[in-house]
Amino acid sequence: MKVFCGRANPTTGSVEWLEEDEHYDYHQEIARSSYADMLHDKDRNVKYYHGIQAAVSRVKDKGQKALVLDIGTGTGLLSMMAVTAGADFCYAIEVFKPMADAAVKIVEKNGFRDKIKVINKHSTEVTVGPDGDMPCRANILVTELFDTELIGEGALPSYEHAHRHLVQENCEAVPHRATVYAQLVESRRMWSWNKLFPIRIQTSLGEQVIVPPLELERCPGAPSVCDIQLNQVSPADFTVLSDVLPMFSVDFSKQVSSSAACHSRQFEPVASGRAQVVLSWWDIEMDPEGKIKCTMAPHWTQSDSEVLQWRDHWMQCVYFLPEEEPVVQGSALCLVAHHDDYCVWYSLQRTSPEKNSKVHQMRPVCDCQAHLLWNRPRFGEINDQSRTDQYVQALRTVLKPGSVCLCISDGSLLSVLAHHLGAEQVFTIESSAASHKLMKKIFKANQLEDKINIIEKRPELLKNADLEGKKVSLLLGEPFFTTSLLGGHKCQLYPAGDADKACTSSQDLWRIRSPCGECEGFDVHIMDDMIQRALDFRESKEAEPHPLWEYPCRSLSEPWQMLTFDFQQPVPQQPVRAEGSVKLRRPGRSHGAVLWMEYHLTPDYTVSTGLLEPAEDKGYCRWNPHCKQAVYFFSTTLGPREPPGGPRAVSYAVEFDPHTGDLTMEFRLTDTLD
Repeated sequence: MKVFCGRANPTTGSVEWLEEDEHYDYHQEIARSSYADMLHDKDRNVKYYHGIQAAVSRVKDKGQKALVLDIGTGTGLLSMMAVTAGADFCYAIEVFKPMADAAVKIVEKNGFRDKIKVINKHSTEVTVGPDGDMPCRANILVTELFDTELIGEGALPSYEHAHRHLVQENCEAVPHRATVYAQLVESRRMWSWNKLFPIRIQTSLGEQVIVPPLELERCPGAPSVCDIQLNQVSPADFTVLSDVLPMFSVDFSKQVSSSAACHSRQFEPVASGRAQVVLSWWDIEMDPEGKIKCTMAPHWTQSDSEVLQWRDHWMQCVYFLPEEEPVVQGSALCLVAHHDDYCVWYSLQRTSPEKNSKVHQMRPVCDCQAHLLWNRPRFGEINDQSRTDQYVQALRTVLKPGSVCLCISDGSLLSVLAHHLGAEQVFTIESSAASHKLMKKIFKANQLEDKINIIEKRPELLKNADLEGKKVSLLLGEPFFTTSLLGGHKCQLYPAGDADKACTSSQDLWRIRSPCGECEGFDVHIMDDMIQRALDFRESKEAEPHPLWEYPCRSLSEPWQMLTFDFQQPVPQQPVRAEGSVKLRRPGRSHGAVLWMEYHLTPDYTVSTGLLEPAEDKGYCRWNPHCKQAVYFFSTTLGPREPPGGPRAVSYAVEFDPHTGDLTMEFRLTDTLD
């Protein structure tokens, strides 16, 4: 049986209904799961095991049977740890059916069939009683329901329900407690991910400044957390304004509430500056004494940062204050952490908690349209003055007297640049209501309402009458569209764009697609096989978007040009294909290939969505921080590059369908160039 799946066409942005195999969603979910990354987290695994051992011992010391409830069991790893630690029985709950089925097989293969019962339900649907899923309540609660924000996966409602219906009062819980920490900083770089800065343009008439509308300046921003690998942000990019503040804790061994709450912490700034950003993370204590701790803290807060575990499933949080505020060193303030059942946000208060009876605030929501249209990397891209200067210089070389410009926009400011640089007339196509409203606000704030014509329709529906009968002499566009996951997934620019590629060795990112085999002595090959089958179904020929500036990696090959698109020519009617091979010139293990675009605005000006400069001698890469790069993970790691008879090479075959935007890739390892 076939099913229809809605999909945004990456070329047009419109939703199309495609016929897919009935198992398509099943395979997609498995292939894109991050179970492997979590199982590779040695620090997490060991500390969970020690915490479970201690909890089982405490229950046994009371003369009781150890009955464990494991919510969100995944592969069944924590349940198998519990039985190994001496638990009498374990109820392992997993709502995702493919994973629950795998857990049943993994439990049986490891010899725990008689001690572990896998329940394929949401925990809130589990029943207790003679005819229920569990005959009685458990006295040990083991969970791993956390995301980078701690509560974003619904941990609070799940714990609340479990304590009311599934576990005994004052049960043992692993982890026992979680604490959320925060640190106030000033950071122009991170603030540029949330606000539109004035943009300066040097013209023949002097400097022109694009100013943000007042609505954008006052808007609190997007409500969702910005989660990143904070360890990859340079200390030079922020100024610490406060000590690390413990904001609130959750005791998982007692009744948990999912109701909205706020927590205030009074502090004295350690430096004067402008409070803009709150950096936040958490740690979990596996035991009541707090001796077994797993922390997400960034390296600068730790005395021994060398032992910090790399993780991708848990990172750190960046929260933006509703507006920046000046702070003075030593002058007391209150930082307030607010949360509902799924989200956390922060505010800064001038008065002490005792004097402020209205500390609780509603969750911030964007009311300016910009945060609905532009994601955070896009804000950073627009605020990058050096990037703007590249476009300005390129436009100067192609604009002629009487130029009529058409900007294929999606909230792009190229139309404003073209106007200030002397274009006779500028049209901008805004294909969505959100981009139309936002651009009208920007034009109004800069007195351009009558100088730039907005056309609200899809580019393929454009008619000559929309252009007032004029012929376009310059077509403008940027490598950003709201329907695209990758910077440069599609675009129209001045003359041409090249698709470049390099084989890389990733320090840690490879773990998210690496088979586990055995995890802490338990055989999980069944999960590896399940994920590989899902990848083979379709995903193995596609690349994944990743912001590589957050993931240190080395280039093992020199970049090579793979495909070239000339935007002055009609779109090809047939797929474009390229084949070849490339040497791995540096020693190392090749984990995958990275694809990006380089846009040649003019012969002298180029914008890259990937490498910003040639890799160093040792291959260390500096990636564009505003774009995600397309990463193709090899099914097996290639290398080290020392085979007999010559350097190792990777052969490739790539095909791009210009009508669907699909890019399919195949790689194989060879010892010599084809």
